[in-house]
Parts: sequence; C-alpha cells; structure tokens
Amino acid sequence: MKKYGKLLCAFTLAVTVTLTGSSSIAVHATEQKLEDTKGKLNELQEKKKQADQKVKDLQNSKDSMGQELENLDAELAEISTSLTGLENKITEKQNSIRETKKQLKKAKKRAKKQYQSMKSRIQFLYENGSESLWMSLLNAESMSDFINRAEYVKAISSYDREKLEEYEQMCAKIASDKAKLEEEEKSLQALEQKTKEKKEQMNTLIASTKENISRSEQEIGETQNLSAEYEAEIEKQKAYEAQLEAQKAKEDAARMSEIKAQEAEGADGSKVQTQAGDLELLAALIECEAGGEPYEGKLAVGSVVLNRVASSHFPNSVVGVIYQSGQFSPVASGRFATVLARGADASSTQAAQEVIGGRITVKCLYFRRNNGTIQGTVIGNHVFY
Repeated sequence: MKKYGKLLCAFTLAVTVTLTGSSSIAVHATEQKLEDTKGKLNELQEKKKQADQKVKDLQNSKDSMGQELENLDAELAEISTSLTGLENKITEKQNSIRETKKQLKKAKKRAKKQYQSMKSRIQFLYENGSESLWMSLLNAESMSDFINRAEYVKAISSYDREKLEEYEQMCAKIASDKAKLEEEEKSLQALEQKTKEKKEQMNTLIASTKENISRSEQEIGETQNLSAEYEAEIEKQKAYEAQLEAQKAKEDAARMSEIKAQEAEGADGSKVQTQAGDLELLAALIECEAGGEPYEGKLAVGSVVLNRVASSHFPNSVVGVIYQSGQFSPVASGRFATVLARGADASSTQAAQEVIGGRITVKCLYFRRNNGTIQGTVIGNHVFY
C-alpha cells in the first residue's frame, strides 16, 4: 500500500511538472508571438513614417516646381510680348526700306533725267560747234542783251551742274539710309531669331516641368496608397496584438496557481551554486533584458534567473535556464550572443556579480514589460511576478 502511495505521488509530481512545463512553454510561445508582433508593428510604423515623409518631400518638390512653372509662364509671356514687339519693329523697318527704295528710285530717275537734259545740251553745243554759241552772243542787239545771253548760258550750265551734284548727293544719302535700314533690319531679325530660340527653350523647359509635376503627382498618389496599406496592416497587427495580450492575460491567470506553488516551494536563488562562465552569461542576459533599466531592474532580472535555477520546474544551471527554449527573446534573436562575445557593460557585470554573490532582490520566476495586465512588482518598465 505504501509502495502504491509512493508511485501515485511520483506520478502526480511528474504530471504536475509536465503540465507546468507545458504551461510555461505556451506562455512563452505567446510572449514570443507578442515580441514578433511588436517587431513587425515597429517595422510597419517605420515604413509608414518613411512613406509619409516621402509624400511630404514629394509635395514640397511639387509645390516648388509649381512655383517654378508660374515663373516660367510669366517669363514666356514677357518673351512673347517682346517677340511681338520685335516683329512689329521689323515690319516697320521693312516698310521704311520699301519707302526708301521708292525714294531712291525716284531720285535716281530725276538725276537721270537731269543728266539727260544736260547731256542733250552739251551734245547740241558739241554738234553745232562753238560758233553757234558765239553767233548767239554776237547777234545780241545790245551789250546788255549780250551780257544777259552770256549770263543765261552760264546759269544754265551752273544749274545743270548743281542739280546733278544735288541729285547725286541725294542718291548717296538715300542709298546710305537704305543700307542703314537694311543693317537695322538684319539686327532685328537676328534678335528675333534669338528670341524665338529662347521661346522654344522656354516651351521645352515648361513642358519638362509639367511632366515632372505629373510624375510627382503620380508618385505622391502611389506613396499615399502605400502609406494607407501600411496603416491598414498596422491596424491589423494592433488587433492581433490585442488578441495576443488577451490570450497572454488568460495564460498568466491560469499560471498563477503554479506560481503560488513555486513560491510555497521556496525557490531561493541565493542558495544556487554557480559554475565558471555563469557570470559572463548572466551579465550578458542582464544587459540584453535590462540595459536601459535602473540598476534595481538589473538586479531583479539576475534574481529571476537564479530563482529559476533553484526551482525544480526549470533547468538546474544558469546556462540551462538562459538557453531554455522560448524563454528569453534576445537569445532567440542572436543579440545575446553578440553581447556575450564582446562582453557585457560594467553596470550589468556588477549586477550579475552581486546576484551570484547572494543578493536576490525579488522572489519571482518571471518578468515581462509592464502593460498593466499582470499584478506584480513593477521596477522600471518591467513587472516581476
């Protein structure tokens, strides 16, 4: 009967250990999911932040290009006005040139006529000889008539010469004016060509700016859609996180009886015998879990580890507790290995030394970030229970 009773007790203990172990694994599986969800949320929020910043930058760029487009349109309007003015001036010059050509043609015609008249008179004198001229003078009825006839011949000759010189000078001036007008026309046409080229460049620049604005608007729309997708996924992950928190709360409530039993067992980390290398392991874990926490929080994390070593429900060594599957997320993520390789900071190392030396500050076996759903000892951002 006693033997049967011992077997029953052993079986009951084994079942209890199995159930508590399963409960612990389930709790930490949920906690791992929570950590993963928080990580995904942080990643999504960062991506959304980047997308929103990109939208802001694109909008600023679009606004800047819009202002640039307004300036270009205003400059193009000025160029168009200037071009119209040049075209009017060219038309005026061309009209002036045509009028000058007409004047030159008339002047040349008058000069030619005058020249022909003078030529005819000279030819007459040449063909009839000087005797005719002298006879005309000798046939004068009086000295006064003689002088008058001589003065007349002289006046005719002077008049022909003056008129011919006058018309030649007029033709030269008109030709000079024509050349000047034609040169001015060439200058205006050259300026017109440059203005047209500038107008074409402005049109090209305006078209390019409009295209850039259109692309920016399209990219803004696409990025806003992406941001909306991130927002929807964030809300989805928040809902999942709330679901996991509720599940975790239920698991924590179900585990309270287990915790009370362990407290009754009196798991005391101060009685643990440590081994070589435990200090480095414990210090690295303390830095990973409580690097940004107050020193009291570092001591509490170290105390939890040694309390587990002392408990019959966890591995009986520091290395076994730290590397137990599903217990500490820094171990799973690889961050613990990085800190262990380089060595923990001075504060975490000192806390590990004190805990191993027997300074157990909490009688708890668990801790997590405090979200207000678990009752326990709150130190910094953690709740210990």
